[in-house]
Amino acid sequence: VKFGGHAMTNDELAAQFASDMSLLQSLGLRPVVVHGGGPQIGEMLKRLEIESNFVNGLRVTDAATMEVVEMVLCGKLNKKIASAINAAGGRAIGLSGKDDALVTARRKLEPDLGLVGEPHGVNSALLTTLLDEGVVPVIAPVATGEGGASYNVNADTMAGVIASALDAKQLLLLTDVAGVLDGAGELMPKLSTAAAQQLTEDGTATGGMIPKLGTAIDAVRGGTGSAVIMDGRVPHCSLVHLFGESAVGTAVTDTM
Repeated sequence: VKFGGHAMTNDELAAQFASDMSLLQSLGLRPVVVHGGGPQIGEMLKRLEIESNFVNGLRVTDAATMEVVEMVLCGKLNKKIASAINAAGGRAIGLSGKDDALVTARRKLEPDLGLVGEPHGVNSALLTTLLDEGVVPVIAPVATGEGGASYNVNADTMAGVIASALDAKQLLLLTDVAGVLDGAGELMPKLSTAAAQQLTEDGTATGGMIPKLGTAIDAVRGGTGSAVIMDGRVPHCSLVHLFGESAVGTAVTDTM
């Protein structure tokens, strides 16, 4: 489950999310949480008077910014989410990609955004051990590079590579939109990977939906059963999707 967007900044939705993860765990499911934190990073940079630079709308992560990224993601937010799941009756532990080299990455060169990484390896054995012990891994999207370097990784991308490494049954991407919309603005409940690819190529998918679809396609082709782009602003959206009768968001699968 990728947890981010409005659901992270809304205290009520965040508490519901923690409760939902605890409930899924109690039912015998094995959730893994990867979280974002872009707005919180931006707020802290502003407070510390560190200037933000952007290339094509993407934040450049220099050394000073990377320090803040680690502080906010691996410290404050990661532990807040893990402790909230624990308080809701579950068992969770906070990690980043740097712990036991959980996620390794190389520097992303196109475009060059500084210390932004492209993940290439996942220590799935560590996650399996935690899951077997009945613990929810809560993972901050900071990866380790050559020589112990820290890399800022897109949270959707991080969730996708971890889902593939675990052969997860489903990848749930919680966002601030209803799902994938067609040219008329109508929700598309299901898409094949080929149809999802076509949406990015013909211009129907725009902006932040393009990388989300890319993550969904890569995850499914990498062994994940399905990837669902859903509205994290809907109360208990994960439970509604898993146990409800109506579709929530857009499910990307290998077949239709």
